[in-house]
Amino acid sequence: MKKLSIALLSIILVSSCVSKKEYAALETRNKQTEKELVDVKANLQKCLVEKEKEDAQVFALKEQVKYLKQDKKTALKQVENLTVLTQSSSDNIKSVISQLSEKDKYINGIRKAMTQKDSINLAIKYHLTKNLTDGIQDEDIEVNVEKTVVFISISDKLLFKSGSYNVTDKAYNVLEKIAKVIKGQPEMEVMIEGHTDSKPIKTEFLQDNWDLSAKRATSITRILQYKYGVKPERLIAAGRSQYVPLAPNDTAENMSKNRRTKIIIMPKLNQFFDLLEQDAK
Repeated sequence: MKKLSIALLSIILVSSCVSKKEYAALETRNKQTEKELVDVKANLQKCLVEKEKEDAQVFALKEQVKYLKQDKKTALKQVENLTVLTQSSSDNIKSVISQLSEKDKYINGIRKAMTQKDSINLAIKYHLTKNLTDGIQDEDIEVNVEKTVVFISISDKLLFKSGSYNVTDKAYNVLEKIAKVIKGQPEMEVMIEGHTDSKPIKTEFLQDNWDLSAKRATSITRILQYKYGVKPERLIAAGRSQYVPLAPNDTAENMSKNRRTKIIIMPKLNQFFDLLEQDAK
């Protein structure tokens, strides 16, 4: 009896262990199934989103095709309109082409004229530099060419005494050389500009810097005319006072730079434009 009881108890315990293993296996499988279900739902949602994108792209392509068809119709209509151009329209086109050709000639004429003037000015600069550097310090005279104009800048210490518009004796040597170059280019005009620093001046003979700069320019003009024979109709005297400085008037050195006389050799505007008109024909 005792042995039978032990046997029954053993059978019950074994059965109990087998049921727990099966349950654990079922539980694991159930969790795996739930995970697979979640993954399937996620993939389904992704597919739906992709489908919406594809639908949108298909719609956009259909609209583009529709636009291209309409654009093609418009282009065909324009071609039809072009094919019915009248002879008058053709003549107008020929006229426009002819005008463009004339403009090209005019532009080429301008370029040719500018090149010619540049060559003349470079030659003037060469002769001036060669003549003026003989015995004269470089800082006293500066010669530059800008586009079609030659600029000669002369320090006032070479031409005038301080606060005066009377030309010094050593200035005549420089002005004689400049006059020689000017007379060698009779088609050019000459402007003499007087410039001062910003230091105020007022004397018995001068009201202010305007007065000083103008009288200095006039003094140089008279010498070029009366002493060296430059025709007066080619000369222009101008006073610029203190208002076109080369440097700020904050030091003695800068103020000295600003006290200067500029002699500008330039083409006569009427002859220049005459040249352009001739080249444009």
